[in-house]
Amino acid sequence: MLSSQQNIISRVAAWLGGDKPVWLATILKTWGSSPRPVGSMLACTLDGELVGSISGGCVEEDFLEQLQNGSLKAQYDVEGKPFRIVYGVSAEEQARLKLPCGGQLHVLLEYLDANRGNREVFSRLAADLDAHQKVGRVVDLQSGEVSARPGSDGVALRMDEKRMAHNLSPMYRLLLLGAGDVARYVAEMALALEYDVTLCDPRPRYLDNWHVEGVETTSRLPDDVVREKFSNSYSGIIALAHDPRVDDMALMEALKTNAFYVGAMGSDRTSAARRERLPELGLSEEEISRLHAPIGFRIHSKTPAEIAISIMAEVTAVRHSPKSASRADG
Repeated sequence: MLSSQQNIISRVAAWLGGDKPVWLATILKTWGSSPRPVGSMLACTLDGELVGSISGGCVEEDFLEQLQNGSLKAQYDVEGKPFRIVYGVSAEEQARLKLPCGGQLHVLLEYLDANRGNREVFSRLAADLDAHQKVGRVVDLQSGEVSARPGSDGVALRMDEKRMAHNLSPMYRLLLLGAGDVARYVAEMALALEYDVTLCDPRPRYLDNWHVEGVETTSRLPDDVVREKFSNSYSGIIALAHDPRVDDMALMEALKTNAFYVGAMGSDRTSAARRERLPELGLSEEEISRLHAPIGFRIHSKTPAEIAISIMAEVTAVRHSPKSASRADG
């Protein structure tokens, strides 16, 4: 499973590698209501293969119509470089495209020929994202030349008169500890939110009857799993086992990492007892202060599904917080 950005970049790399030119659309600005954020992309081959989205479907239909009637290519032939299209300028166009009231989209369109340079750039972008590394693409707005560079700050896109710099993020990962009902619902919600999900439980037979399609499972020691795969700022660790032998083993490693989120399920009393144990595992007060426990937002949740909602709401809030963004930059 790939995130939206990773999927689009991988598909573009594959199309270019197969000698198929590609149109790539990127949202530059939005005003009013917009179904997709700045930096969202849509890619399309000349024969209509499409991946990604820049609206709820209305702009995509208009894009495909312009592709088929040749008007996209005509605009490119006139400019000879990437060009901007603004959707939703007039009330009539908003109604025709069914854009939300007052909404506007400023979109950069690039025509990517299947030449050696473009193939190499998009192959590198795809490889870096697969390797869980931050990466960015830079578009020269005069020549249309695309280059790759290491990813920078948390701003999705920067643009001036000469170039567009677009930061691309690797897919976020979540490690769940403990094969139980809450973990099952958390895993399903996390998959829907485009996380790469792994469930770890080293206890004998606990994994025998636990399965969620698309989730990797492992019975290895949790601290080893954290150390090897979940130590960077695109990783989150959620302890759900209710067993110190499993949860604490993961937490003693996770709280020393740059993970954007570390949380543990339990009552106020259980969480207080855990905080008293953690210094014995060599953790400092500063490291322990990063722990979210009790886990999740207080929504008076009772059932496993409700608990999972509260957990993923908190994970989402932490992921999008300025503090988490600065951690991802570091």
